[in-house]
Amino acid sequence: MISTAIRVARVGSAAELAAAILMVAGFPALMLAALVPSVPAFAAAAAVTYLADHYLHRKGSYLINRLSKVRAGLSIRFLIRQLLLVLLLARLSLADNLIYYGAIACFIAFYGLQAPHGALVQLIRNRRRMPVATRNVDLASRIRIPDAPPRKLLHRSAEKMLHLDLFAVVGILLASQVKSALVGFIGIGITVALATLYVLALVPYVRGRKIPPNAEKVLAAVDDWLAEYKPETVLYFSGSKDSAYQVNMWLDTMEKLESKPLIILRERAILNNMAPTTVPVICVPGGVHLMNLDLSTVRVALYAANVGKNIHLLRVPTIKHVFIGHGDSDKLASVNPYSKVYDEVWTAGRAGRDRYAIADVGVRDDDIVEVGRPQLAPIQTWQGVPEGRIPTVLYAPTWEGWDGNPGNTSVVLAGENIVKQLVQADPPVRVLYKPHPFTGNVSKEAGAAHRRITALVQQAAAERAINTRFIADTAAQAQAKAELERIEARLAQLSGSGGDRGDEAVATRDGLVDVARHEEVARLRAEWNDAYWRSFPSWEHRVITGAEPRLYDCFNVSDAMVSDISSVVSDFIASGKPYAVTDSAEVGVEEFKRNNTAVRAAVILSNSASELGELLGAVRAPDADRLAEDRKELKQYLLGPDEPTSLEQFNTAVANLAVKAETRNVGQQSRDVAALAESEAELANAVPGQRMPAAGDTDGVGAG
Repeated sequence: MISTAIRVARVGSAAELAAAILMVAGFPALMLAALVPSVPAFAAAAAVTYLADHYLHRKGSYLINRLSKVRAGLSIRFLIRQLLLVLLLARLSLADNLIYYGAIACFIAFYGLQAPHGALVQLIRNRRRMPVATRNVDLASRIRIPDAPPRKLLHRSAEKMLHLDLFAVVGILLASQVKSALVGFIGIGITVALATLYVLALVPYVRGRKIPPNAEKVLAAVDDWLAEYKPETVLYFSGSKDSAYQVNMWLDTMEKLESKPLIILRERAILNNMAPTTVPVICVPGGVHLMNLDLSTVRVALYAANVGKNIHLLRVPTIKHVFIGHGDSDKLASVNPYSKVYDEVWTAGRAGRDRYAIADVGVRDDDIVEVGRPQLAPIQTWQGVPEGRIPTVLYAPTWEGWDGNPGNTSVVLAGENIVKQLVQADPPVRVLYKPHPFTGNVSKEAGAAHRRITALVQQAAAERAINTRFIADTAAQAQAKAELERIEARLAQLSGSGGDRGDEAVATRDGLVDVARHEEVARLRAEWNDAYWRSFPSWEHRVITGAEPRLYDCFNVSDAMVSDISSVVSDFIASGKPYAVTDSAEVGVEEFKRNNTAVRAAVILSNSASELGELLGAVRAPDADRLAEDRKELKQYLLGPDEPTSLEQFNTAVANLAVKAETRNVGQQSRDVAALAESEAELANAVPGQRMPAAGDTDGVGAG
């Protein structure tokens, strides 16, 4: 019942639910206490509303956002509490007392200070929001970017300002209880004085050297840096904060490019959620600002997603534009007709080329280049189940998608059957459940199924933990946990050693990466991954969510996988391990294989998951694995040959396209020079006194 209430109220925990109930119930209690009247009861109810409100704000509760949408926002709640306090004074027959008039004057003055306070805060934030935000771009030597105002002035500023009324409220309540106006006026004086000081403290940060340069100077500095750096290959990306993984998967490849790389982002949310990188990054939210950037040295632009904002760079003719995507699968998104706007489309292997040919969406075969998948380098090839360890099966379903197609995900119709059979398998296997981060975002049924699957895995893990058949090496696990603590402490130290970036402007100014620290973090994350898997028994079922451990790390510790039609399947094929794919739409095995290339070497599961035995048999007895050769052939078809490496293929494709871009640009320049020379020759050979045609003239028009 409590869990249902938590979901309905859209809060994160039972504590948040309790705080929400207390806050909502607190205001009727305040009114009742004012009408009675009872000072102690009013003080108690006020304390509850203050504390509950503050707690929900600190937790970032969804309820707080909803209240503001129905005109019950933060300032309204404070105003209601203050009005009820005035009502309490009236009910206590203090309407003729100075404290009554003092309270009214205080709250009017207090709210009079809210407007300049809010205006100053917004003005400071607007003036410190630069037209571009950068990382690994040296702007500090070109323009002066001042330090941000102290965090205590701007962070949660509205909440801090409003809570200054606490002194007045306490003073007025004490005054009404002890029948002395003095203590009330002391509280009122403190509230008004502190609110005034807060406003005055903000004033210096809206003028003079406390504000960053204007947009024109910032963009000029960026152009100056671009002219010095001379980027050659751009990774361009636009999307929501939840899609940051789509650009993150290309960071390692961009760092290893043989040409000068640059990343251009369009949303600040993506920049804030992007993984650390040594590649220069420019975030340009404004389309006009982007189109005015000096990208004259760029020859190749890589696009990881088909989005509307791509047009702002696609319009540049001196650049060759390439769709590289953010995965390789048989989903319709992999053959989007939008792709024909690019000069080339790069696919992992022959399968991608054939996919476009079958879809017939206007992408020419000559414009498709097979480059492999450089991101798959961390995936290890299967060597069989290590001796002494039970097999591990990864269940990594995709999400439900936007169109309600039952074939998108196995979570709703097959997920529980899959997990039940895996946790009950004999001989036993270990289950790792790693759902797509978007699961449940669109479909309530998918969200509910995900929670049931999570509960199944956790229950099976608890039962296995007390089963004497499974023995844990507690000493080794304790050592691994100690390593984890050490690594996490060092990572926290490294992430915090750069100091408080203050705001976007300061982050841009100080955003040059420390290469040594970056390399240490990468090494520590590899050590963390190794220690994580050793920190619990190799037979323990696990639900894995969040960024760490990564999907490919789960691949490497697994011996088989169950998934859906998505790029996850194509990526897993790189390991050579057995895998199963669920035909959730139940179109039939042959039709399913005909429609989806990546499942041609898979065990096909129905929604009952009764075919799981074949998958487990292939893991336990590799010699009897009838699909082993099919997986080898499919791997090359989907992902290309192992030699040359994907990174080498990718760099070659970039270099070849850059040559095409340069050839096109040189040709255009030659034609422009020839046209200019021809125009000058005509002018030189003109008969003296003859009028030359003006631009826009037509025969018979303009003659007089």
